[in-house]
Amino acid sequence: MASMEENFPRGGIQKKPTEGKTPNTKFERDNLFNVCKDRNVFTILLSMTCQDNHSMLFFLLSQALCEGMLLLGCIKEVTDYELVVSLPNGLSGFVPVTQISDAYSKLLSNQVAQGELLEDLNSLVDLYSPGTLVRCIVTTVEKNADGRRSIKLSIDPKKVNKGLNASALASGMLLSGFVSSVEDHGYLIDIGVSGTNAFLPRQKAQNYIKTAKRGQNLNCVIVEIKNEGRVVLLSIDRSEVASSLATERQNWSLSNLLPGLVVKARVQKVAPLGIKLSFLSFFTGIVDFMHMDPEKSTSYSPDQVVKACIISINPTSKVVRLTLRQAFIHPGGSPNQVSNDRIGAVVEESTVKAFYKQFGAVFELDDGTLAFARLKHLSKNRKSFKPGAFKAGCKHKCRIIDYSLMDEMCIVSLKYQIIEARFLQYQDFHTGDVVQGKVFALKPIGMQVKVTDAIKGLVPSLHLADVILKQPEKKYNIGDQVRCRVLECNPAGKKLILTLKKNLVQSKLPVLSNYEDAKPGLITHGFVVCAREFGCIVKFYNDVKGLVPKNELSSEPISCPDKVFHEGQVVKVMVLKCEPQQERLLLSFRLSSNDNFKDTWSFMSLYLFSFQMVDVKVLKKKDNGLEVSVLEDEGNAIASIPTAHLSDFVATCKLLWHCLQEGDVLPRVMCLSDNGERIILSRKSAVISAVQEEQVVRSFSEIQPGMLLTGYVRNVMPFGVFVEFPFGVTGLAPKSMSDKFVTDTKDHFVVGQTVIAKVVSTDEEKQRVLLNLKVSECSSGDSAAESFALLNQYFKEMKEIRNLLRRRGESSMTQGLCELVPGKELQLIVQDVKEDGSALFSGSCVTGLTVTATRYHLGGQGFIIPGEKTKALVLHVDALTSKVYVSLLEELLRQRRLTENSQHYAIVQHIAEEFAIVSLKTGQLAAIPIASHFNDTFRFDSEKLKVGQTISATLKVVKENDHGLLLAVQSSAKKKVFVRVRNESETALEEVLATVKHSLSLGDLVTGTVKSVKPTHVTVAIDDKLTGSIHASRILDEVPIGSFPTFTLKAGQKVTARVVGGRDVNTHRYLPITHPHFTQSIPELSIRPREFFLRSHVVFSGYVPSSQYNILKNWLEVEVAPDIRGRVPHLLLSLNTKVLKHPEKSFKNGQAISATVTGTDVTETNLCLSLTGIQSLEQGTITVGMVTKVTPHIGLTIALPGGKTGKVSIFHLSDTYMEDPLGDIKAGKIVRSIVGALIYKLFSFRLNPKSKSKVEDVEITCIKDVKKGQLVRGYVKSVTSSGCLLFPSPPFLVFQLKKQTKKEKELEKQKKEKELCKLEAALMDPSRQPQSADDFDRLVLSSPNSSILWLQYMAFHLQATEIEKARAVAERALKTISFREEQEKLNVWVALLNLENMYGTEETLMKVFERAVQYNEPLKVFQHLCDIYANSEKYKQAEELYHTMLKRFRQEKSVWLKYASFLLKQGQTEATHRLLERALKALPTKEHVDVISRFAQLEFHFGDPEHAKALFESTLSSYPKRTDIWSIYIDIMIKHGSQKEVRDIFERVVHLSLAPKKMKFLFKRYLDYEKKFGTTESVLAVKRAALEYVETKSSLADI
Repeated sequence: MASMEENFPRGGIQKKPTEGKTPNTKFERDNLFNVCKDRNVFTILLSMTCQDNHSMLFFLLSQALCEGMLLLGCIKEVTDYELVVSLPNGLSGFVPVTQISDAYSKLLSNQVAQGELLEDLNSLVDLYSPGTLVRCIVTTVEKNADGRRSIKLSIDPKKVNKGLNASALASGMLLSGFVSSVEDHGYLIDIGVSGTNAFLPRQKAQNYIKTAKRGQNLNCVIVEIKNEGRVVLLSIDRSEVASSLATERQNWSLSNLLPGLVVKARVQKVAPLGIKLSFLSFFTGIVDFMHMDPEKSTSYSPDQVVKACIISINPTSKVVRLTLRQAFIHPGGSPNQVSNDRIGAVVEESTVKAFYKQFGAVFELDDGTLAFARLKHLSKNRKSFKPGAFKAGCKHKCRIIDYSLMDEMCIVSLKYQIIEARFLQYQDFHTGDVVQGKVFALKPIGMQVKVTDAIKGLVPSLHLADVILKQPEKKYNIGDQVRCRVLECNPAGKKLILTLKKNLVQSKLPVLSNYEDAKPGLITHGFVVCAREFGCIVKFYNDVKGLVPKNELSSEPISCPDKVFHEGQVVKVMVLKCEPQQERLLLSFRLSSNDNFKDTWSFMSLYLFSFQMVDVKVLKKKDNGLEVSVLEDEGNAIASIPTAHLSDFVATCKLLWHCLQEGDVLPRVMCLSDNGERIILSRKSAVISAVQEEQVVRSFSEIQPGMLLTGYVRNVMPFGVFVEFPFGVTGLAPKSMSDKFVTDTKDHFVVGQTVIAKVVSTDEEKQRVLLNLKVSECSSGDSAAESFALLNQYFKEMKEIRNLLRRRGESSMTQGLCELVPGKELQLIVQDVKEDGSALFSGSCVTGLTVTATRYHLGGQGFIIPGEKTKALVLHVDALTSKVYVSLLEELLRQRRLTENSQHYAIVQHIAEEFAIVSLKTGQLAAIPIASHFNDTFRFDSEKLKVGQTISATLKVVKENDHGLLLAVQSSAKKKVFVRVRNESETALEEVLATVKHSLSLGDLVTGTVKSVKPTHVTVAIDDKLTGSIHASRILDEVPIGSFPTFTLKAGQKVTARVVGGRDVNTHRYLPITHPHFTQSIPELSIRPREFFLRSHVVFSGYVPSSQYNILKNWLEVEVAPDIRGRVPHLLLSLNTKVLKHPEKSFKNGQAISATVTGTDVTETNLCLSLTGIQSLEQGTITVGMVTKVTPHIGLTIALPGGKTGKVSIFHLSDTYMEDPLGDIKAGKIVRSIVGALIYKLFSFRLNPKSKSKVEDVEITCIKDVKKGQLVRGYVKSVTSSGCLLFPSPPFLVFQLKKQTKKEKELEKQKKEKELCKLEAALMDPSRQPQSADDFDRLVLSSPNSSILWLQYMAFHLQATEIEKARAVAERALKTISFREEQEKLNVWVALLNLENMYGTEETLMKVFERAVQYNEPLKVFQHLCDIYANSEKYKQAEELYHTMLKRFRQEKSVWLKYASFLLKQGQTEATHRLLERALKALPTKEHVDVISRFAQLEFHFGDPEHAKALFESTLSSYPKRTDIWSIYIDIMIKHGSQKEVRDIFERVVHLSLAPKKMKFLFKRYLDYEKKFGTTESVLAVKRAALEYVETKSSLADI
């Protein structure tokens, strides 16, 4: 029965107000208009002057559409792959071919699988025709690239009728359904109601349809319902359908109301915008101004009864829309249509009938029909719009741009540019027309050009220019205006093909668009599409093609046309002969003028010696590369691509080799060499570009010193590197090839690596070339541009790999990997925290991937715990290892707009092989190249980038690419230099000190005068020009804590100091004494007689360098020495909470402090310090913490020093009992605590043991601390009829408060003794089965490693449907069972997998599975999960898992056999045969015989016995001496074959020439079989055969 809420959504009866009381006016929320049910309010809502947005309800806008909305639509266009459907109020949507019905989709799938056309599969054109009304449901509403909304619909009855169920069906209901099957006596109709079979008898249909087609849409009326709705009889009688009416008796509700239903309705309100109706007793709907009957639009009045048809139901706003137009109130009909000639017509005078301020205007055209113009089509723009010009009766010029079938109105526009437009629809285009357009998008197949607002054309890649463009994005930008010519136009298919070839666009010659116009002697322009030995094929407009024979190519003979002419070349031809019926055209290049051949021969020299570019198909993957076939070659020549030649980047080579599979096609691969035996190909873009740009040498004689050549490393030797170039020239780069000192050449280069070499010298006699690979010599000088080009090329290749994986669409893990890009935010769950501080994560979006964050990237969340949910940002995705690096740093989530070529400070967040991920202060992630040149391959440790390091970067691309990153380069002035924010001591010096060259050296004594005194340094004038600096740490030997050392000096004071260093004038960094610019540095002085040395964990004095505590970073910055800095975290500043609340008051700039070194930070550039002296948190340690979470009734979670967290129980918050212990504690509060064994305590007397204050509530740690008569205060746990349970201090002690008499006490004592005796007797019974959780606890305590007991314990909870307890038992078992008992643990893991499969979700199952794989042998876990899926009939998941296993465990024989068994049980015999072929390719040869035998056994049991016999026979013919295979074959044939077949096998076996032992075994088997199934004669025959064999062997032995 439908719920009351569904049947009566607007509430029940209101009570009448009692006399004498003034009733309160209640405004009830209306689910339709979302306004108060007050008469005045509703009148205001419907008035034309209303400015409220609720008036939008009267007009259906695309913004109001939502997923799940039901609509009545009318088919407007039908194509092979979709239906274009007209929707109310001028909207339109489309229905993909996969959203017709389940039966039709199944036929499509079968056709795709079989690869051939099916007879019973009809096209959409055969099933549907324009003008047919259909019920639709909105599946998605998306914005296109041009900003328009695309409405995707479905007419699948399972989605349209999803609100119906079998019990809701009633006679007389009008439903839409699809023919799913044609039977002898009628048709099975799919009406989308689960559990209901609908049948249309043939006699009910034969008068209206001759033969129904599968997938055909029918409007049906329910005639009879049987078996409580499980069987429904339908009728498509036109009179019954046309007269069908939805009534209250049919129990329609808001959840199952359908569009297309005709109802009797009563008018409630009439307004200019529309009408409000009530129908089916309690429903309310609206009719907009476009759907009122034009003939009765002025005659509607309240309480008038009308017939209306439902056209839409919005499930979100509950708005129901209806129409009063006559074409819709008789189901089965179709709306009026307009002729195609009318579309595009210009109406000189159209009269305004009505103007609606927020929507548009209704016009009456010259033929009396009505038309509607949206508001945006009434004027050129908003500024020029004048509402006064659209009063009723005003006349305007307009153009019909469309026709809305659902509104029976033309759609018009008053825009001048549309009225005067030359092209409005595809029919307006003709081949040869020259059009203006705007570049819309660049795609691999070509360029999209926007010709009008609604029409786009395609310029194929071949037609982007007169020559083929390798990088069209450099010539064309989005939004550029272009002038094109129409090559081909297909209005039916909405296809417009254009050309940008200048010679075609500007051609004045006749346009050849059909064979009838090709008269002999006609001269016109065309373009070459193919050049072969027989001649050239030239193409014209509308796909007209012709042949130019070889003898007509030129007046001079051409032996190789493909070397002279190229694809896409524009040529001038003359027609020689044409046969229009056969579409044959004979052409000639031999014109009266030779102009055509000047261009032709110019191409000969360009293409004659170039390396050929080909497309290849992967045949086989080898360890050292790929074996491919050349697709352009007619014989499919075999070639190879070494792994190192798949890319210019070493990392990309490995990844591409890993991702490619057999059958994949690689485009544009260059033939590198052909030695006659094999063809070597290359995909190195740098090498290909060098060849195409003629930056190569073809022979030794062309080499000149100083040339820069692109090549690849052929071999790496200790004395140098051999580099090979295209055309086979090889040179040697000696060991001194790098700008850096070379210890080992293998540290710098690898074989196959792309390099750019400079020719140093040549030796013609020995044919040797000496090369130089130094970056300083081989670079162009613009390192930023070169490094950016490398980075850009790298991401371009990564995009190709990502697209390859996305198109293949393999596993969900691969698809998830493709969707992950740097900068994407993920919701993750902490899986584990490692000892090094890094963390592992899991989540539904990263299933199967390893997600990790380093300690640095945990940031302030370093105390995260497993199981906690968190938000993370993707830094880098390593597709080769399926590893995702993420960051939890909050500053990476803030983003602002950026500009190109702007410089920014950036922090290194992650380092990959070819690039590094950096974060800008604006929050964006960017990629910077690690190498600035192909030869830039080695750097010392000091030069390597480190995570956390700050660098200066220049942005090159400010728009995120497909990988989610901006592109930048390191600023040339500060490249590879650690950049940091300067301290006060440095910035102050910059203002005062000037560059003066001096002759001072380390250790010199100088005398000077103090010029100024700052908190951290003192400036000293050495002479008139030279000025030095004294750091605060170099003034006193022993510094009093809390003092300010620099204030011991005064301005004007004379001092004698020693030179201890120098500081660079520009960067203000300390320089070594050997630095060449040391004599130009600022002298660093010291007046302290000695220096100190730093050791780990030693106490030293430091100085606060900044004027205030760094609140943003939450730490104290300290300078130990000018070049040694440290940081003190907030919680390590003091044990005094008052100091921690306002640290800026306690620590002043330049103040001396005493700190303990605890280590270095992750960047290894700063010391980690502590002012509390705490090294580690041990039991009894008093420390401070910050409250991070307050859990009511439980306690606190606090953050502790060192990134640790602690828990404080509610019982350990105070010494005394408090009514609300958590009332004054909030997150962020600083508290003192003491470390306990398991918990942290905030007792003041424990934190201050010397305190003499009396403790009112003494701490109770055990039951012995409680004495009779003692006053105990605590917290009530529960209250029962017998008393209450009280928690005092520790949570594990419970007190029960109860008043008992002596008699009660005695009876209770006796009762307890009886129960104890009974319990003891039961426990001593060995046959007793556990009955409670306590029983199981005792059993697992005695046998903790028994998985059987743990599984019984889980089953006990599952019987009581206590799922969570069963999970908890499994987790206990995994922690309790010894790690040595691997099988016992595996049993528990399998049980937990079964539990999640039956009672959990797919997500929880995958989490358990991932954990099980980590802690067990992965293969066993995979196999068990496959069995679980198969047993629970989840065959799809099982098959996906088997595919994963075949990739991961392809060398495991058991995986192939298990998958074969699974396929055979599913009846997939052919798939099993293909699997056997794959298994033999993957497994070692020694395993083949056993695998074939096992497959054959499986075939006998579950598949085709005849095929199994064939497998055995084939194997035994190749391996006749394998008695084990013979034995298996015999056993199976005894079980499944006939006696004749068995005897035939035995006869073959006993006549084999085998060893005597094997023959004895086989004769014995034969004899046993005959004794069991044969006769006396057959037994004797076997004995005689055995005797003959023995005699034969004896005679041979005698010889």
